[in-house]
Amino acid sequence: MNNTAEQFIATNKANAQALEGLASQAHASMEKLVELNMTASKALLDESFGHVQAVLGAKDAQEFLALQSGTLKPLAEKSVAYLQHVQTILAASGAEFVKAVEAKTVEAQKAFNGVLENLAKNAPAGTESAVAAFKSALTAGQSTVESAQASAKKAVEAAQSQFTAVTTQAVDAVKKATRAA
Repeated sequence: MNNTAEQFIATNKANAQALEGLASQAHASMEKLVELNMTASKALLDESFGHVQAVLGAKDAQEFLALQSGTLKPLAEKSVAYLQHVQTILAASGAEFVKAVEAKTVEAQKAFNGVLENLAKNAPAGTESAVAAFKSALTAGQSTVESAQASAKKAVEAAQSQFTAVTTQAVDAVKKATRAA
């Protein structure tokens, strides 16, 4: 029995460390997004004030209109680049998270199966049917968890695919608008 308790303690300790790793990865991704947003907002602020000064210095209406229309193309291109950066950060973060969770799930299932086998070996005589029913219930539970993980993975892949499609459409729209201008 002491061996089983030690296995549970070791498993819980490993799970806590894995959770810490996932939290660190999530934090690093948030730092990247915050850094990207800070850089983008600073650039936008600088460019906005530069544009306002240029507009205020316009000598006639034609120059004013040229300045106004000249800002649309760079703004659209920068917006698309920003979206691509966000998509890259989110895709990398999602891939790391899925990889870590899958690895930890396999490891946890192996450890749990080892504990279960140990419990079955040490079960008192006459409890074989109860142990078999318990094993069956756990196997069904593991199948449900695996199915949920597969569904979650498909959902993440679909979301990333949609985000990529939207970004591609935005890039194409900017290219078309640039050619027309």
